[in-house]
Amino acid sequence: MKNIKLLVCLVALQLVTSCGDNKKKEESTENKIEQATIERITVKGTEFYKGDKPYRYIGTNYWYGSLLGAKEGGNRERLTEELDIMKANGIDNLRIMVGAESGKQDYTVTPALQPEQGEYDNNLLDGLDYLLNEMRKRDMHAVLYLTNNWEWSGGMAQYLEWNGKGKLPNPNIAPNTWPQFMEYTKQFHSCEPCIEAFNNHIKFILGRSNAYNNVKYTKDNTIMAWQVANEPRVFTADNEEKFTKWLTGVVNLIDSLDSYHLISTGSEGKAGSADDIAIFERTHNNPKIDYLTMHTWPKNWGWYDHNNAESTLPVAIDNALEYINNHITLAEKMNKPIVLEEFGLPRTGESLDRQSFTKERDTFYKAIFDRLEQSAAHKEAFAAVNFWGFAGTGKNDPNNGKWDKGEDYTTDPPQEPQGLNSVFASDTSTLTMIKEYNITLNK
Repeated sequence: MKNIKLLVCLVALQLVTSCGDNKKKEESTENKIEQATIERITVKGTEFYKGDKPYRYIGTNYWYGSLLGAKEGGNRERLTEELDIMKANGIDNLRIMVGAESGKQDYTVTPALQPEQGEYDNNLLDGLDYLLNEMRKRDMHAVLYLTNNWEWSGGMAQYLEWNGKGKLPNPNIAPNTWPQFMEYTKQFHSCEPCIEAFNNHIKFILGRSNAYNNVKYTKDNTIMAWQVANEPRVFTADNEEKFTKWLTGVVNLIDSLDSYHLISTGSEGKAGSADDIAIFERTHNNPKIDYLTMHTWPKNWGWYDHNNAESTLPVAIDNALEYINNHITLAEKMNKPIVLEEFGLPRTGESLDRQSFTKERDTFYKAIFDRLEQSAAHKEAFAAVNFWGFAGTGKNDPNNGKWDKGEDYTTDPPQEPQGLNSVFASDTSTLTMIKEYNITLNK
């Protein structure tokens, strides 16, 4: 009997690989056996590895996944259906928000994981556990970001309000206050009680074990990476020193708590670095940052106008590819993979109707996917993408884009028209293209 048990253990251990692993911490035999059902994502040079094979992917943003996973107020039937749809189309990498802060402002995510600083909604923690366990069953991987630079989920600005920096200026309520909001949020990087509270949040989340499988978060191969935040920004060049000190501190803290998983920052790249790619390089010059990220938004950045799509779409594609190429060059220099983890384009005419055309979006996506395929063929540092984003079977009102409490979440955050950049389950041309490219990338 003892010999049979030993044989089972040895077989299980053989299924776990550390090829390409640049995280040196040893695991116990017990943890290795736990992980035998899903392979770990690691980094070697400018490539991701899944087990002992290179891992390139077209994934998506699915920030609201844990909200669907909640027992109360969630929609587990929708969640599991959407995970199945994504998996069937080769989408196995999801970028997910751990949770929102406060949830009391208009146009912000509600319910919030932290309704008050340091207080947690157990229902939403259970939702995160449920989501990760369902992903584990389907051999899918999560990139989990721990807070947000922007107001739509509370984020850094909410920490500032909680810690006596005055009421956060919500630009979705008071028009034309984006400069004031960004100046306000910039204080976060030097707000000691804010930093302490956020660090405590990191310790709390990374100290968790999944209620559905008893696997520690710090040992769960479902998690590909911890990400500092959604789009952390320097804001202004004169803030680089404070930002770098804060970012380095957070990355080092995560690594001290979990040297098993990859770490990324969630940066937009040059666009989040006072429009200076040299600042992006300097702020990310930390060996504990395992891979780089970039985002590109042609509509938001003035490259694309749906009223003049024929002439502006080629410009948007050219500018996006130039942006990507510049970041690939930097990633090669830093010897790290880079992921385009946010990009999107509205439907034809910026329609919110799920039955409307996606011709321009599909053309834009194809240009991005072609560049990723080229990178794979030439073993460049451009390793993966996460499009923004998957709305699945979520329902929206095409005549009123506003999100109201109690309505379905799509991938568009609550301050934006619902369906603006969403890929729905009914968008067969887009999903078929994604599936075909994922097949090619993983041959």
